[in-house]
Amino acid sequence: MLENVKLFQDTPKHITDALAAFSVRRSYPKNTILFMEGDENSQLFIIESGKIRVFVNGEDGKQVTLNFMGEGEYFGELALIDGNPRSASVMTVTDSVFVTVSRKDFQQFIAQHPEYALDMMRQLVSRIRGLTDSVKDMALLDVYGRVSQLLRRLADTDDRVCNPKPTHQEIANMVGASREMVSRIMKELVIGGYIEQQPDALVICKQLPAGW
Repeated sequence: MLENVKLFQDTPKHITDALAAFSVRRSYPKNTILFMEGDENSQLFIIESGKIRVFVNGEDGKQVTLNFMGEGEYFGELALIDGNPRSASVMTVTDSVFVTVSRKDFQQFIAQHPEYALDMMRQLVSRIRGLTDSVKDMALLDVYGRVSQLLRRLADTDDRVCNPKPTHQEIANMVGASREMVSRIMKELVIGGYIEQQPDALVICKQLPAGW
């Protein structure tokens, strides 16, 4: 499992095998809160199967979805290093299976395999660059451009956005726009035959237009 995760894609097999000895496999049903913003939980989670939702609670008590993540993705890696409280909350949106590594076990693993530290630094830098690109998109792309990028990122290999199908409000939260603007864009994409709204999925039918 570990060798198929981006965090370990350049890591020699003998090292991923050693880390696997420190890992624990955990299963959770749909709608389980894995941890809440501010929790002291310091574990790395690797998604073996299923999907999760990352969210924060606003000052008005409303939940704001930041991201959805699925099989082969990981979260919680920063807590392995700094041990600080969680910066967001995570909940399963389907029945899910995770491979987890605690901060204590990870530190023991690094002490035994210090050569892996450089691999992890490269992956963390790659994630930081991805966040930089996201900030750049927010600053330079119009709302349509941000919606288009998000739909492509959320779509699976069959061009379906599902499990769950995001609401217009969730899309608006993730691209930093109003729900009304997102609804207008989605309606135009449906009329143009670019996407199809199904009860449980949003299907990208053809390449999304360059502009709106």
